[in-house]
Amino acid sequence: MNNKTYISLLLAFVSLVWAGSFVAVRMTVKEISPVDLGFLRFLIATPFMVLVLLISKKETRLPTKELLSLSVLGLTGVTLLYIFQFIGIEYTTASTSAVLINTNVIFIVLLSATFLKEKFPLRKSAGIAFSFAGVIVVILAQMTNESIAFSSVFLIGCMFIILSAFCWAIYSTVGKRLLDKYDPFTVTTYAFVLGTIFFLPFVLTDITDVIQGVSFNGWMAVLYLALICSVFGYVAWYYALSRIEAGRAAVFLNLIPLFTIVISFFSGEIPTFTFLIGAILIIYGVYLAQK
Repeated sequence: MNNKTYISLLLAFVSLVWAGSFVAVRMTVKEISPVDLGFLRFLIATPFMVLVLLISKKETRLPTKELLSLSVLGLTGVTLLYIFQFIGIEYTTASTSAVLINTNVIFIVLLSATFLKEKFPLRKSAGIAFSFAGVIVVILAQMTNESIAFSSVFLIGCMFIILSAFCWAIYSTVGKRLLDKYDPFTVTTYAFVLGTIFFLPFVLTDITDVIQGVSFNGWMAVLYLALICSVFGYVAWYYALSRIEAGRAAVFLNLIPLFTIVISFFSGEIPTFTFLIGAILIIYGVYLAQK
């Protein structure tokens, strides 16, 4: 197996792992609240990220002048991102959430054009149009899906997922300068540490009782999210980025909603034909925006 094939398989596997997180969260929020689940994920993942950083002998110190930017990354890329995402998953479905979260690329394009003065060609405009049309189709499709008891809560959940996507876009836009200037894994680890700290005001009053009440299956899900999705996922992602171009690696992220739809099907979520059309519109729009 040549190196190119190995990296492609690795990225496909990472996408599969991250797709599984939507299903794992959907099942686990029945036992652990979305906020507590997000905190436990990073409470476990962050020390391992720090350990990997130390073992890798990368630069571990960043200038104190970057603290504000790093804090923004921690808040938008960890704390708010996963609070919004996990609440959204609780109120919608795993497949709906995985498809809608893909709109983060569209928000990145819009923010980059506005604040970083990046070019905004017609192709990207078409991608945005396709993606937002897909969002509307996906939401309407799920509203008419007989297997989903629609209520205003479902629509609110969709809005939380889109807010989560917007948080990632802020993280990506603000972090672009830091990621270009410093080692990306180091910056990400700092974001993990600060993001975990920012969770504390949301969980301090009940986290002890939550930890004592988590079942075996609940802990298995937390460990999957923390060690497999966060630690392994990010380590493998940055390893792949050190071997191939970022643009080529980003293409594999489009597999996440597809994998999630397949996994969700086997867990009882049956997508409608209209939903699949909306998903295709979003993925194609993201492809155009990234191209």
